[in-house]
Amino acid sequence: MINKYRWYETIGIYFGIFVFLSLMLAPFFEAFLVSLRPWREIVSIPYHVFTEGMSFDAYFSIWRRIPLLGHYIWNSFFIGMSVTILTLIAVIPAAWAFARYEFKGRDVILTGFLTVTMIGATVMILPLFKIFLKLGLVNTYWAVIVPGAAFLIPTGIWLLRSYMMKIPPELEEAAWVDGASRLYILRRVIIPISMPGIVVVAIATFIGAYSQQFVLSFAFLWEPEMQPLPLGLYPYATGSVSRWNEVMAASIIGILPVLCLYPFLQRYMVAGLTAGSVKG
Repeated sequence: MINKYRWYETIGIYFGIFVFLSLMLAPFFEAFLVSLRPWREIVSIPYHVFTEGMSFDAYFSIWRRIPLLGHYIWNSFFIGMSVTILTLIAVIPAAWAFARYEFKGRDVILTGFLTVTMIGATVMILPLFKIFLKLGLVNTYWAVIVPGAAFLIPTGIWLLRSYMMKIPPELEEAAWVDGASRLYILRRVIIPISMPGIVVVAIATFIGAYSQQFVLSFAFLWEPEMQPLPLGLYPYATGSVSRWNEVMAASIIGILPVLCLYPFLQRYMVAGLTAGSVKG
């Protein structure tokens, strides 16, 4: 195999990757170091990357300081998984319809989806609060799950639509000739072939749902037992005396299960992002 890059081009590529990863991972690395430092070293001047007395004590003391930490972590994953499932239920048939069928206003609707993604959840808090208050959904999980899915469905449709457009229509036509219904074709033909793309959408949706929980939960969830991790940690991260080492430790504990699951889903993620077409 002939190397199409010169030696200095290869060095430039790896240097760019190194800079990009450094900028992306530096905040996480600093958060981990803060979780290891004693509180007095965090607020000391001048700043030092490595300090005396670094230990994992904060990872144990945080469970005593925040008794509901386990509830917060469970609520975060419950909300994230619920948003993901609800989003996939809406995205899979919608993406197939937009990818395969021609109908009036299709391009206008897809453009509208892009417009929706530009509107942040903060802008819609007041109208959503009035709607949920009338429906009696305030202080329920639905008040966070429904708008969370609504804001992520447009992005999911665009991602999965581009994948489904590369599926040969002959597969659907053959099933249609054999007398299969559209629901049967979707369930037995489209979904199995699109599984790598569906996994990509599911992962992207879960990450989006996990990261947007604070704003919606702050507005709609008042019971401490129902609050997700970002909102549960909020009182401990504010005030004149904040134990940032314990807050960072709780944050890392909250995202650790997601990091552990990613290696098992990595092959589906790569397959969904790199798949070009289905060969017959």
